Amino acid sequence: MKNLLENKICLVTGTSKGIGRCIAETFASEGATVYANARTEGCLEEWADLANRNAAGRIIPIYFDLSKSDEIKRAVLRLKKEKAPVDVLVNNAGIVRNEVLGMISMEKTKEMFDVNVFGLLELSQYIAVQFMKRQKRGSIVNISSVVGVEGSRGQTAYSASKGAVLSITKSMAKELAPDGIRVNAVAPGMIGTERLKATIKDEYRGRIPEIGMGRLGTPEEVAGACLYLASDLSTYTTGQVLEIGGVMEP
Repeated sequence: MKNLLENKICLVTGTSKGIGRCIAETFASEGATVYANARTEGCLEEWADLANRNAAGRIIPIYFDLSKSDEIKRAVLRLKKEKAPVDVLVNNAGIVRNEVLGMISMEKTKEMFDVNVFGLLELSQYIAVQFMKRQKRGSIVNISSVVGVEGSRGQTAYSASKGAVLSITKSMAKELAPDGIRVNAVAPGMIGTERLKATIKDEYRGRIPEIGMGRLGTPEEVAGACLYLASDLSTYTTGQVLEIGGVMEP
């Protein structure tokens, strides 16, 4: 099957690297017009130009900071001005803070929640109300984490933010289902992004034996799950959490 997102307009947050960038590329390869978000003005232009050369759809950079309400509002107004009714929203942008109990910074935790939870919620309600409810269709995909489902030592605050994403997903799914809007979450496990490797360096190798499939996941595998939830292959799927984790051993 090709062009699963043909004629669809998608907004993907956090596309400066890693999973978000891969999701945007995958969606564009399937025929979508993808508004790709990052905070730093101009940082996506070169990548977007290269990606657009071979894509069935196209990638359009859009810059705003999810921790700032005024920037979120301006982005939504731009989409309306450009007559870009969003069919799919992928809330991928996020901050990771790994701090053990006793060393958790409340300031850093608030910064993390501003993006991972409050920014996600604010953007989602704008997109749902301004576009999807009027169209009586749409798909919102929230990127959570397996730690939001199962918890993790040394990641209490981060796990709390990703657990909140799951609660938001399930509640929004119930509220928006009558409008034909689906809301689901993808919960990646250990995915071999550059950020993961840079954060824990060689330590991730010691975690591989804990993974049933014996390897790290790839950004492409997370993007594939998002593609399923964004496309018409999942028109009767909502309020669900799809874990991409390769099965962690007890």
